[in-house]
Amino acid sequence: MRSKGRKESLSDSRDLDGSYDQLTGNAPGQTKKALKQRFLKLLPCCRPKSIPSLSENSVEDEFELSTVCHRPEGLEQLQEQTKFTRKELQVLYRGFKNECPSGIVNEENFKQIYSQFFPQGDSSTYATFLFNAFDTDHDGSVSFEDFVSGLSIILRGTIDDRLNWAFNLYDLNKDGCITKEEMLDIMKSIYDMMGKYTYPAMREEAPREHVENFFQKMDRNKDGVVTIEEFLESCQKDENIMRSMQLFDNVI
Repeated sequence: MRSKGRKESLSDSRDLDGSYDQLTGNAPGQTKKALKQRFLKLLPCCRPKSIPSLSENSVEDEFELSTVCHRPEGLEQLQEQTKFTRKELQVLYRGFKNECPSGIVNEENFKQIYSQFFPQGDSSTYATFLFNAFDTDHDGSVSFEDFVSGLSIILRGTIDDRLNWAFNLYDLNKDGCITKEEMLDIMKSIYDMMGKYTYPAMREEAPREHVENFFQKMDRNKDGVVTIEEFLESCQKDENIMRSMQLFDNVI
């Protein structure tokens, strides 16, 4: 009975990561490999140079899956919860599993992975803010479900979905409004991440000036905080912000 349960679980995970084709019983073809390479450029949780070949022996896949501590939800359920296709979820899962073999990533690991994309600066603070935005249940870890749910909003969500996700990122204490202190922390973390040796050089007072401009535009009733309603209304009336939101439409 235990053996049967393990086989079913193994089959579900192998179906999710694309190492097994339910229709043919074979490993996936080259089309998936090309699709995978496109996705890897988007993942904050994988490095292309360490991604295993899709043609590796399935025995190795079975061994890896036997060590996974957290198994993701079923493929069909994730399809219903996100706007990714079956194949896209398989590609994302293999990338996530390669970098996070336990099935989850904690804050320190997330910061370490994210720092590789910004070697010229210090991305640790911004990575913490980003981690908290993905960690929607606030349990100190990001599972594959957390990751693809957030990514689905960023890449495939409506404009309102994306703006709500951005607001949640900026609302550091999750009290429903953005203060100047919170926005300043965000801006400083972005400037730190970009590094001190950018060209042209970033002025020390630039983060605070950015915050003042942000509140002048967003804080419509001048009460010192920006609510979700103010944020959405202001962003939707800003052509530059709307164009930046639309840039995600054809990313994948």
